[in-house]
Formats: sequence, structure tokens, C-alpha cells
Amino acid sequence: MKKKELMNHMKTSLLAGLAIFFLSCQNSNSEVKENTVAEKVELGNNTKAENGPNHTPWDELLKKHVDASGMVDYEGFVKDKAKLEAYLKTLSSKKPDKSWSREEQLAYWINAYNAFTVKLIVDNYPTKSIKDLGPALKIPLVSDVWHYKFFQIEGEDFNLDEIEHGILRKDFDEPRIHFAVNCASISCPPLLNEAFVPSKLESQLNSQAEAFINGGTRNKISKNSVQLSSIFSWFKGDFTDNGTLIDFLNKYSKVKIDQNAKISYLDYDWNLNKQ
Repeated sequence: MKKKELMNHMKTSLLAGLAIFFLSCQNSNSEVKENTVAEKVELGNNTKAENGPNHTPWDELLKKHVDASGMVDYEGFVKDKAKLEAYLKTLSSKKPDKSWSREEQLAYWINAYNAFTVKLIVDNYPTKSIKDLGPALKIPLVSDVWHYKFFQIEGEDFNLDEIEHGILRKDFDEPRIHFAVNCASISCPPLLNEAFVPSKLESQLNSQAEAFINGGTRNKISKNSVQLSSIFSWFKGDFTDNGTLIDFLNKYSKVKIDQNAKISYLDYDWNLNKQ
């Protein structure tokens, strides 16, 4: 009897051990699957913020039709007009509110400015310059292309000037937006060939500032002399809130500029930034 009882006890222990082993394996596999799914969701949503639209369609269009130097294949955008308009429809359905983070709001408005600018060119392509578009009677700072209300957001008529000056400059105190919004012209800061997204907005703005200032064509930098884009003249106050213009440039310039360096400004080329 003792031998039989011992055998039964061993069988019971073995079965219990196997049960624990299989349960452990199942839990481990479940955790791996959950982690894998979570990773895929995180990677797949890198252009979708917690609030706001999914910027993936705009990201795909930019990667397809804008090269590394920021030059644009507008003929390609014309062919993909339906996809561009679908993205703009999403943007137009809801504008940012106070529940959105600062990064979400900035990414929305920068992408909106750039995407609606491309739409304006696409609707009037071919054209030599964005300045040729807009109302028939053009009065600078009153009825030029930037004051032309050619799109709506939440049913409200909008123009590009309202986004740049009435929202981005007015509400965010962020001088780097000048290197992010693109006016479809040669002298404008290059159009980034990816969408601005909240998760990496800071690095994107820094990269745009560095690329614009150090590019060698839109700004010409040396230790004792700088020939700058007219953007630094038009919006000088945006760059000098916390120091001199030279102080701002030295944050991003590869060449250390002397505080007494001679400053001049380059003519602005308004020709279309087409490939």
C-alpha cells in the first residue's frame, strides 16, 4: 500500500508541475503578444496625436512629392489631388481647442498652412509665383494672396495670413515657426518632406532652423558678416525677445558669429519652389 500511495503522490505532483508550467508559458506568450501589439500601435500612430487629425496622409504626400532640399513636384500633387483634398477635409472638420496640447496645436496649424498653400498652387497650376494668385485686385497687406479667403475650417472662412499672424505668431511665441511654414517660393524656408507631429515637434523645429540658417543660399553666414533672409528683417521682433538677432542665430549657426558682425539682407525670390 505504501508503494502504491507513493506512486500516486508522484503522479499528482508531476501533473501539478506540468499544469503550472503550461500556465506560465501561456501568460508569457500573452504578455509578448500584448507588448508586440502595443509596439505596433505606437509605431503605427506616430503621425496621430491624442487630439487632432491623423497627419499620415499628408506625411505620405510630402515624402512622395517633396525632395530632401524642399523642392516640390507640383505635377505629382495634381495627380494626388483627391488624397490632398481628403486630408484637408479632415483638417477642416475640427480646429484645435484648449484641450489640445501646445505641440498638438502647433503641428495642426503648421500642417494646415503648408497643406492649404500646396492646394492653392495645385488649383492654379501651372503658375510662376504664388504672388500671381489670389484676388484679381491685389492691394499689399489688404487683398493679396495671403488675405485671400479660399478655404474653411469648421465652416469659418480662413486665409493664410490668419493662420500665420493671427494664430501662430500671436498665440505661441515660437520664432521657429518661420522656418516651418512654407510660402511656395524659392527663398522661403524649405518645405519639410514629412508632416509635423506633436511627438517630435521640438526636434523638427530645431532641424528646420538649422537647415535654413546654415543652408548657404537663403542665408550666408561668416564670423564678421551675415547676409540674411528678409524673414529676419520682416519679423525681427520675433527673434529678439530674449537677446539680439546675432544671439538667436548663434543658437543654430555652425559658424560662431561675432556680436559686431555686419548685417545685411538678401533679396527675396518669389519664384515657385517647383522641382
